[in-house]
Amino acid sequence: MRVVILAGGLGTRISEESHLKPKPMIAIGDQPILWHIMKYYSEFGFNDFIICCGYKGYVIKEYFADYYLHRSDVTFDFAAENRMTVHSNVAEPWRVTIVDTGLNTQTGARIKRVQKYIGDEPFMLTYGDGVSNVDLNALLAQHRQSGKVVTLTGIQPGGRFGVLDLDEGSNTVIGFREKAKEDGGWINGGFMVAQPELFRYLSTDESCILERMPLETLAKEGRLGIYKHNQFWQCMDTQRDKGHLESLWYTKAAPWKIWTD
Repeated sequence: MRVVILAGGLGTRISEESHLKPKPMIAIGDQPILWHIMKYYSEFGFNDFIICCGYKGYVIKEYFADYYLHRSDVTFDFAAENRMTVHSNVAEPWRVTIVDTGLNTQTGARIKRVQKYIGDEPFMLTYGDGVSNVDLNALLAQHRQSGKVVTLTGIQPGGRFGVLDLDEGSNTVIGFREKAKEDGGWINGGFMVAQPELFRYLSTDESCILERMPLETLAKEGRLGIYKHNQFWQCMDTQRDKGHLESLWYTKAAPWKIWTD
């Protein structure tokens, strides 16, 4: 089963780095968040990737073109006819198709534009800026059993800002706390499974947004499922998010890191 990754957005909320590279190429540790996502899927046996590029997509293409150089020791022997030797090269079991889906194209149109690479088969679908420890096998099993066109992973993130605890009688702040997950509703955390029938709801027009008309229509028809995930999920929208993810990574506490080095 192929995995489609949406990796073409501008990443304006983390512009400190995204002015130089697409957001999926911003690193957690020494590897792009895109690599972390792909490693996670690979651990469940999903190794055929289609990456929907847009903004600075050439950076993604160059990364995979030189993947062995990024992941290996290299000897450059200039005295021997400028020979290059790659040592202990890392061979991922991946097949990666990188597609330029347009600079300003919205998510629905990006997916529609890679239809020819997917064919008439179900596929995984996610965003290129979020990591999780969602059970992909359980997600897929529920999707197959449900008969839905799309099953998305629902998450309940805590609030970005602290909540004030008040003594209402005296208008006094008596404490601070993080917004609890239970205080909010479910949101789409990505990590979706889709039937090829989804393409009927999409358009190549760059204004087609997956999360608007296509998914809203499926919801009205009762054909949009949700797999509830109550454990770790984190997107990387801001430098604060990046710092949090890197802290987890460097302290070896990253919940999405299920592979062995």
